[in-house]
Amino acid sequence: MTTEKQYFILTGKPEYPQHISPGRICYTPVFNYSVEVTKLKVIFVGSRSSLDYEIDISCMKQLDVKEAELLQALSEDQERLKWFKQRDALKIALTLTEGTAVTVEEGAEKLRGIIRYIGELTRPNYPDNLTGMFFGIELQGEDRGKGNTNGIYSHKTFFTCKKDCGIFAPFSRVRPLVPTSLSPSVPESSSQTETEELFPGDRVTYFINNYCRHGMVVDVLEKDGEQFVRISTDTDENGKTGGEVEVPLQFVAKGEVPAVAEGMDVDTSPVEVNADSQFMSLSVNSVVELALGSGNSYGIIRWIGTLPGRQETMAGLELEDDKGVSDGTFKNERFFKCPAKRALFVKLSSCRPDSRFQSLSANHSGTMPNLEEAERETGYSTEKLETVPPVSTEQINQVLIGRMKGIQGHCNSCYMDAALFSLFSCSSVLDSMLFKSTEPQDAPIQYTLLHDIVNPLRSKGFVEGRHIMKLRQQLQKLGYSRSFTTDEKDPEEFLIVIMHHILALDPLLKLSAGGKVQESYCYQIFLDQNHSLVLPTVQQLLEHSFHSAGLKLAEVPSCLMLQMPRFGKKFKMFDKIIPSLELDITDLLSEGPQQCMLCGNLAQEECTDCFKDPAFSRTGFKIFCKTCSDQVHSHPQRRSHQPARLDIPKGYLGRGVPHALTRDKLELFAVLCIETSHYVSFIKYGPNSQDWIFFDSMADRQGERDGFNIPEVHTCPEVGMYLEMSPAELANQVPRDMKGVAKRLFCDAYMYLYQSTSMCLYR
Repeated sequence: MTTEKQYFILTGKPEYPQHISPGRICYTPVFNYSVEVTKLKVIFVGSRSSLDYEIDISCMKQLDVKEAELLQALSEDQERLKWFKQRDALKIALTLTEGTAVTVEEGAEKLRGIIRYIGELTRPNYPDNLTGMFFGIELQGEDRGKGNTNGIYSHKTFFTCKKDCGIFAPFSRVRPLVPTSLSPSVPESSSQTETEELFPGDRVTYFINNYCRHGMVVDVLEKDGEQFVRISTDTDENGKTGGEVEVPLQFVAKGEVPAVAEGMDVDTSPVEVNADSQFMSLSVNSVVELALGSGNSYGIIRWIGTLPGRQETMAGLELEDDKGVSDGTFKNERFFKCPAKRALFVKLSSCRPDSRFQSLSANHSGTMPNLEEAERETGYSTEKLETVPPVSTEQINQVLIGRMKGIQGHCNSCYMDAALFSLFSCSSVLDSMLFKSTEPQDAPIQYTLLHDIVNPLRSKGFVEGRHIMKLRQQLQKLGYSRSFTTDEKDPEEFLIVIMHHILALDPLLKLSAGGKVQESYCYQIFLDQNHSLVLPTVQQLLEHSFHSAGLKLAEVPSCLMLQMPRFGKKFKMFDKIIPSLELDITDLLSEGPQQCMLCGNLAQEECTDCFKDPAFSRTGFKIFCKTCSDQVHSHPQRRSHQPARLDIPKGYLGRGVPHALTRDKLELFAVLCIETSHYVSFIKYGPNSQDWIFFDSMADRQGERDGFNIPEVHTCPEVGMYLEMSPAELANQVPRDMKGVAKRLFCDAYMYLYQSTSMCLYR
């Protein structure tokens, strides 16, 4: 369901936007691209927004996906362009495979090693779906110990080697030791077409005494130079259930050949229908059971993901007994740790919740979950879904405050927990997305969002983690991302998938740039290098960003999601940002009557050159009536300025504007914050300065590996105290000494959420 993209590299400087340099990679949906066009609307990789720009086709060169991934691993635009022009180096890099002997540049040295990993090190920023392709190299011989890694990058293992014997490098630093015309992958690929590789957990068909039978791979082993497959059988040669056999590899075929039912319950159609419903609720640390040849085995899921060469979702189990095949490694790569012969890697769909603990399940009905599942899969429900209003100011203490309140976090879900809590706990600005008509295949997601998350949050103040995992699994199942159930993501990626791809919500934001309107769901604040802000307000950041990018609002948004300026999630541009409880967007609108900032009459001109002129105010757009503009620009220091005429609606010219002109303002209702890759949220729930609550989906934990997270919501009136301080007083506050959780709001803000109380009634 993902849109196929055509990638390009910018080889010349575009007329607009001016801040984009040659060497930048961009893309457009394939259906937009034609070789006959002279200009093309593209989105630049790394912009973290879906804003597109019309670029002259002569400024760009076409790339395939692999070339784009190789070049994206280079951090500088200039370096990227340089290596693009050396096409031979790109072609050589595309021939490299795991196991290839290479040299890698490290400082002034060329070190010898073997490629152990090829791929991404970090997940791409949404909506790019593109990140750099790196080479993980294990150093050899005398060069061992000259590296900087043991195969781990950012707490994730990509390959294993001894300490300082590994290096991750882009293609520009890697060269093969053997001629590239000798492709080592050809013999492998040709043989691969003859026998598809088998892995533990695969369903297979095997042949014994001219009979065709089915089972699951437990292990692939070698005896006297011949490969055998150990299979947990559905039925043995006597027709009995269970058992294990070892079959020569040549008599085993991956998958199941359609045959007459063998009388096994596990092969009947009802189980096939409900297969997804039984394993969709499973996650890391779930206790499960597995049907092996010797009977049911029990264990704990220690890892979920994809194995090298596999596309199916696999589970790494730590079994209760010694029926496994390793200690958590697969093909010499470690995925988790456990005692020897306790680890077994199988398809996640082969696992079932441990029946010994079903009586302890939160679901007290044995049939209701299946009914609900059937309803969600078809998009229909037997019950009428009622609207539960947001939690009111008067209900906060009764409904939301306390431990085990809010949304329960589980397995890197904090980005989703914080986003959903912020949007729906005390605001209804986006409730329309819960009820709008949608495609049949997406209806179950909308149902889960409303029935299992928003309504329980507002009525009971608590959402179990399994419901969030269910939503993540549904998103992953529909193909929006392979890692929605395991990896941490950014809130904007999740929100754009839900609003744009699933529910087809109209874009919340319409921006006017150069007379053209661009649409988006959230806005990333960018600042030019010459800004003078030290302790900015959100109002100042938005005005500076619009000024530097030449943007205006085409209309008042019902909901405005603002991403704060950061260098990645870990590096903040400002030590503190002062929340603006209201955003005055009157001067940011491209249309509508505006007042002269000096006399209050109808404004007719705007001067971007006066933006930072301290004679008026520190920042902000400067708009004047014609008389005041002439007077202001008669000053010698401003005679070079070039005021621009405003777009004034017909009927306003010549009649003036009352001094009580209503200004367009948005009110703050939530802030998402991040610290050490963990998202939390603040909610402004009432009119008073102290009406703030703080939510953390993983505030505490009960138990360890087999335990669960405890979410918590508590009031934080101390925020109001700091908001009443002057900028000078606030600047002198030492973050670690700030009371309560106020430091996290002022120092760790990631996204501000604003709403228009009037416009949300119409959208």
